[in-house]
Amino acid sequence: MFLLQYFLSLFGKKPMPTLTAGKIAPAFQLATTTGESLSLQEALGKGPALVAFFKVTCPVCQFTLPFLERIYQQFRGSGVQVWGVAQDSASDAQQFARTYKLTFPILIDDRPYKASQEYSLTTVPSIFLVNSDGRIEISSEGFSKDDLLAVQKSLARSSSVSPLFLPTENVPAYKPG
Repeated sequence: MFLLQYFLSLFGKKPMPTLTAGKIAPAFQLATTTGESLSLQEALGKGPALVAFFKVTCPVCQFTLPFLERIYQQFRGSGVQVWGVAQDSASDAQQFARTYKLTFPILIDDRPYKASQEYSLTTVPSIFLVNSDGRIEISSEGFSKDDLLAVQKSLARSSSVSPLFLPTENVPAYKPG
């Protein structure tokens, strides 16, 4: 599978996650790095959720998650949930959050990575925007500027937000995970 993704990325083709838009997002309940238990079903009662599965050693995750922090800051307090789901230990995930200045909740998907398996992940980062009705609106693998802009646009339906990508930043359109 990795080789297929690699060759697709060479030709500018972006692989799609197994769980695509329109499908029901699998429910999960995981502990955060601080020990709090969070449930996707409960979160969706407050509004949409942006869920990003990642590993702390993944360079594309290190590049992508700070942009998710920007989204989190833009929609903080509006009912939107932004969660990172780490396939790592709580201590490693906490260090990652400190290093990349992430303030949104980081949940831990311990071995055997039950939540990751439910989402049929083949790579990280894998990002899902889940609507309040539990349906996936946007699914994305790796870093996709267009997908993150679509997430921002979807969440901003009725409010104005600042730009996600600054004119002074040289941000590529896509980076495979």
